[in-house]
Amino acid sequence: MNKDQSPSGRHGFLTNIKYLLKGKVLVANVLPVFTAFWLALHFSGEHFNNHIGTFLLTMLGSTLVIAGALMFNNWYEADLDKKMDRTRNRPTVTGAFTLRAVFRSAVVTSVLGLAIMLLTTPEAALYAFLGWFFYVVLYTFWSKRKYTINTIIGSISGAFTPLIGWAAIAPAGHIVPIMLFYLLFIWQVPHTLAIAIKRLSDYTRAGVPMLPVVSGVDITIRQMIIYVMALLPLPFILLPAMGGIFFIVTVILTVGWIILAFTGLKSTEIRKWAQINLKYSLLYLIIILVIMIIVTI
Repeated sequence: MNKDQSPSGRHGFLTNIKYLLKGKVLVANVLPVFTAFWLALHFSGEHFNNHIGTFLLTMLGSTLVIAGALMFNNWYEADLDKKMDRTRNRPTVTGAFTLRAVFRSAVVTSVLGLAIMLLTTPEAALYAFLGWFFYVVLYTFWSKRKYTINTIIGSISGAFTPLIGWAAIAPAGHIVPIMLFYLLFIWQVPHTLAIAIKRLSDYTRAGVPMLPVVSGVDITIRQMIIYVMALLPLPFILLPAMGGIFFIVTVILTVGWIILAFTGLKSTEIRKWAQINLKYSLLYLIIILVIMIIVTI
């Protein structure tokens, strides 16, 4: 470990914060909040300039709630993280931050975030709380160490993020936020299973009952195929609302992922295949969310 990567290095504190908040995970959860907020403005016929205050409160509040949930996860799973290569640099493992400090930070951040969300709309605050509850209580505390359905529960948690952004402007009964919930829920399952296959030895060593650990890689690949195929109705359902460009891009991306997923059935380099799927899943989500913003500008 070089100087800048160590807790005592010049960038040590910021590096530890990044690991504590799982930087990429935090961004991946905040982006759908922003996208849905923008889309709610568009479909409600509202102008962004009239809702700058609400926008700032929504982004700050949701970011704090998500960050608080992630800190609770790191605090509770410190013993597991010690056994896994992918999590060994987290400050709860290295000792850079004490578990007591992380727990207190998680409580304060979560409460502050939810309080800020209440300044937007009660519905947005409710979705923020539900996302937090599913991730912290039902995923981290209850299911992750016991059941393979931890992946499904974790996916439900992440799917609340677009509802938060939309509900800050308008009730989330519109087809667009409903389908965004569907997108985030379905997307997270093959994304997470790709990580589980790639890090199979880690999860096995830590005793975490991820699907490939309990049921094997072949069954996991078949499950991934089913979930990726379940994304195909999305562009058809949203075609009237989002238009032809969104439809074409999303169909191409989804068919490409389906083909990639099927290649796993005959792949001789499963870890490499899982890594490719992982990268594709991230690009898939980012491109779809960004294209939804672009076509509504």
